[in-house]
Amino acid sequence: MILAWTNMSKEKRIIKPPVLYLQTQQLIKKIEELKGIKLLCYWNSVNGSICQNDVSSFYEIIKNWPVQDEIFLFIKSDGGDGKASLRIVNLLREHSKKLTVLIQGECASAATIMALGANEIQMGPLSYLSAVDTSLTHDLSPVDKNNALVSVSQDELTRVLKLWKDSKSDENPFPNLYQHIHPLVFGALDRASSLSIKLCTDILSYHMTDKDKAASISKKLNSDYPSHNYPILLKEAKEIGLNVKPIDKELNDLLFELNNLYSQMGQKALTDYDENNYHDNEIRNIIEATGIQIYYQVDKDWYYRQDERRYIPMNDNSSWYTSKGAPDKFETKIFEIR
Repeated sequence: MILAWTNMSKEKRIIKPPVLYLQTQQLIKKIEELKGIKLLCYWNSVNGSICQNDVSSFYEIIKNWPVQDEIFLFIKSDGGDGKASLRIVNLLREHSKKLTVLIQGECASAATIMALGANEIQMGPLSYLSAVDTSLTHDLSPVDKNNALVSVSQDELTRVLKLWKDSKSDENPFPNLYQHIHPLVFGALDRASSLSIKLCTDILSYHMTDKDKAASISKKLNSDYPSHNYPILLKEAKEIGLNVKPIDKELNDLLFELNNLYSQMGQKALTDYDENNYHDNEIRNIIEATGIQIYYQVDKDWYYRQDERRYIPMNDNSSWYTSKGAPDKFETKIFEIR
């Protein structure tokens, strides 16, 4: 079966997404000329996320920069690893006296945590932050219909326990909950929740000296919203104490165009071999500045193992790549990160 599939994969043309380095570099240059400030772009696809390897990518880009008076950081992401957000903010603060985050669209969860490290956040009409309440996918998490691990939310568990308490039942809820969620998952979530609050507070401390205000903002973002994906718009972001202002229209339009280019790069790139086998070649994370673009591209086959009801990866050649040079004459190489 696998041998036949391998032969078939060689015969079928693999779908590959475009790498639009020329076009994105032109837009970045245009934005920097408009504002006179260095621009860093950080973009995740729907299947991408903030991860520890991103820190090395940021460092590769800015390691030789002199300290800047100000850096613009354009973020589009639905979250990921909050600890990586802290490391990225720490790296950027070492290279700039002022950090300004630009948000044209989605900046959620761990991306919101990253935005907290900015002296100023500029938001467009489509942009939003989100709550940062903790959820995690543990090795002992429940599984869905495809036998994949399910993310469990601290807020959801807290609300279940509250509903149980409000029902005035004398029965202990935990034996029932443990039938669906392993006790170690409860412990891991409690620990992760404490970590999330600390991350928010620590990142705010890079520019906020009022510890009580930082603690208040952190608490609101971690526990005051009914949904992890609740959109925090500009008006509400101001109300909770963040230094937020509207982005000017010309800059927002340029970022909208830049986001469209990244969306083309990050489009789905699936090649179906048959009903049980396909190849994934999606670009998931992009970090870019003038003269350099670093991106992570998946390059692997997936085989559906019916007896286990799940897909398993095979022939994984996924890697980070870096494009360097002038827009009309650049070189792309594998960027080794481990």
